[in-house]
Amino acid sequence: MKASLLFLLACTAVLAVGARADTPEEPKALVQKVQELAQKATAMAKDAFSRVRESEAAQQARQWLSDNAELAKQRLMWLKEKLAELWKKTPAP
Repeated sequence: MKASLLFLLACTAVLAVGARADTPEEPKALVQKVQELAQKATAMAKDAFSRVRESEAAQQARQWLSDNAELAKQRLMWLKEKLAELWKKTPAP
């Protein structure tokens, strides 16, 4: 994730230099271009962070499922045995 953030910052710097090269004599236009590019970079960063969060959540969910699958099977078997015992104890009408 840190590498992605560094990459986005580097892209922003490159874009700012490009904006400067496009309009070397117009400071207002330069400021506006840099602001636009910063907004685009911010949107890209937010998108990257949301993807990382979704990916991390999915990994945690898969890990939880794999960690707890055997325990869930054991509990279901225990419950099945208890239900079978209760069924045997129930008097027939």
